[in-house]
Amino acid sequence: MKPMERRLFGLTLVLAAAFCLAVPAGAMHIMEGYLPLSHSVVWGVVCLPFLVLGIARIRKIVETHRKTLLLLAMAGAYCFLLSALKLPSVSGSSSHPTGTGLGAILFGPAPMAVLGLIVLLFQAVLLAHGGLTTLGANTFSMAIAGPFVSFGVYALCRKLHVNRKIGVFLAAALGDLLTYVVTSIQLALAHPSATGGFVGSLTEFLGIFAVTQVPLAIVEGLLTVVVVLALENLARPELKELGYLGGAAA
Repeated sequence: MKPMERRLFGLTLVLAAAFCLAVPAGAMHIMEGYLPLSHSVVWGVVCLPFLVLGIARIRKIVETHRKTLLLLAMAGAYCFLLSALKLPSVSGSSSHPTGTGLGAILFGPAPMAVLGLIVLLFQAVLLAHGGLTTLGANTFSMAIAGPFVSFGVYALCRKLHVNRKIGVFLAAALGDLLTYVVTSIQLALAHPSATGGFVGSLTEFLGIFAVTQVPLAIVEGLLTVVVVLALENLARPELKELGYLGGAAA
């Protein structure tokens, strides 16, 4: 193992230990039982086409780009670690980085729907973060809406010849923020204000989330840039195969 690889491996272990020692903070994503059953069912159904597309995309990666599977696994682990770092926020939810932007930039948004679902399922079952009844809503906001925005922002930045590091930062940060815009919409639909209705409730949720989520989105954007720079040094062949560095797109 090269010296740089050893340092990155050591840093990964330190970060993982720090995240595992984090103090639990009430709820993760939208917590169990916080949405009406009808909302839970609808959000779950909405996710199904994206999951089917994601499975097909991952199958294609396995068949034609096996060398990039380690990067795909790393994208899932990155998502798990970042989304486990949480701050208390709105009742029934919490603020945290999402970590889905990295995978969306490298592999496109479809695989992140599957990886995000797996992450959310593990957290709900093993860590009591989030919930099974809210799994569909959480999957749509964090693993579908966020990654599609990250992918779109990064693709637009490439088309406009924006500096790659700036494109990565914007993609990860805006994908994170959009996740919480969607979460606010989901919560407002389920719990409209008695006086202001859906709009009043949405405004309140967005305002509360903004206090914690804007700084977290900036941090996630910067951290994702650091990770991508490390990958450019350690995994150039794989990144070229994915089309990130100008090779044939996966």
